[in-house]
Amino acid sequence: MLLGVTAFLVIYYSPAWPDAVDPLGERFPLSKEAKGALAVFMFAGLWWVFEVVPIGITSLGIGVLQVLFFVRPPEKAFKDFMDPSVLFIFASIMIGLVFTKTGLTKRLAYKMLMVVGEKTSRIYLGVFVVTALLTHIMAHTAVAATVYPLLLAIYALYDDTGSKTRFGKGLFIGMAYVAGAGSIITLLGAARGAVAVGFYKEIVGTEVSFFELTYYMAPIGWLMVFLLWGFFMIFCKPEHDTIPGLREKARELNKQMGPLTRKEIMAALIVGIVILVMSLRSFFPMLKMLDKTAIILISSIAFFVFKILDIKDLEDVPWNIILLFAGAMSIGYCLWETGAAKWLAVNWLVMFEKAHWFVFVMSICFFVLMMTNFIMNVAAIAISLPVALVIAPYLGVSPEVILFGALVVAGMPFLLLVGAAPNAIAYDSGQFTSGEFFKYGLVASALLLVVVGVFVLVVWPLMGMPITVPRVGM
Repeated sequence: MLLGVTAFLVIYYSPAWPDAVDPLGERFPLSKEAKGALAVFMFAGLWWVFEVVPIGITSLGIGVLQVLFFVRPPEKAFKDFMDPSVLFIFASIMIGLVFTKTGLTKRLAYKMLMVVGEKTSRIYLGVFVVTALLTHIMAHTAVAATVYPLLLAIYALYDDTGSKTRFGKGLFIGMAYVAGAGSIITLLGAARGAVAVGFYKEIVGTEVSFFELTYYMAPIGWLMVFLLWGFFMIFCKPEHDTIPGLREKARELNKQMGPLTRKEIMAALIVGIVILVMSLRSFFPMLKMLDKTAIILISSIAFFVFKILDIKDLEDVPWNIILLFAGAMSIGYCLWETGAAKWLAVNWLVMFEKAHWFVFVMSICFFVLMMTNFIMNVAAIAISLPVALVIAPYLGVSPEVILFGALVVAGMPFLLLVGAAPNAIAYDSGQFTSGEFFKYGLVASALLLVVVGVFVLVVWPLMGMPITVPRVGM
């Protein structure tokens, strides 16, 4: 606890830090407010990793420190706590609550277990494949909220005491990791893809199509899904190889549920329509004008209108998780608006301006990977991609490899719960601590960087992606 406070005070009250200077000579000073943002950033990171207080309370500290130390005014610092992305998380969690309350989750769990059988390794694989497939057509946050109660139902058949197990850790952490891996494959998996493609078009002048992105991202996304399955079979090997009689038990429980109820049908219909409309936004310009948060919140309203949920269900929302993501949005915008994030990006990337092109590409991937664990992956892309695309021609690096490399790592924040909503949703299971998540994430992140390196050097060139171009003179 004192480490976080000390880090904040040391950074905040330290003398002015030198400007960052990009390869074109443009200077990026670090203002007092920007240095304050870095101080808050370090405080939050330490308290989140060591979980010295509930993670939602640390998030409140992010807003309080910004205001009391004049980093940002209260109307900005606290306004971000109700950012549309936070309300999107809220609506996604409400979908999960509905699936659990109506019984749809149990039906899906029993059906899945009847297919995959009694081997715990196959249960892992089945859950991971279903999660990844769903992220091809809907946002990974909504997928995590939908799959989460399904995992609770599956885990209850493995251990009904509520205790922590290796299987429980692998099931829930694995779902979060795989949701990220699957979300990079299409533009429907997360907003980061569309933002990155927009920056790329503006800076480079060429457009990356929906199918071109999928062509390059599908191999690495699915390879990570299967590598993560192997990863959790090693580091979170289930206590039992099989669950004897599971298939028969699942079949019997499914039979006991009887036919679909009115509430189940209504819930499935509401969620199905919302997901369909959100998915079609990428293909129909007319629907692009509709905000995805407003669309998904319609489902929350409809659940109460049709009496599927009541006031008690609203009070059961895990506000610790909502506050966690709210604080992440606030520190993300704080770093962005004060210029601290740009200062970090320029200082990091110019260290590699004279390096070998491969070292430069991997340095970008490493920077984005670190940033996306602390702030929104959209912001991490927005901070680093423009700077990287400016430096790339001087090192003879193709802009395509910068774009795709950054997008891969931005989708897989394996270190901190605030890196992505699926991480926070999985944490609600109670199967792991933030420290355990960080520990597994270190190894998984190293694995991810190795995979990216192999694709940059070998796989993407074989697929036709240009990696190097003639150097532009400084």
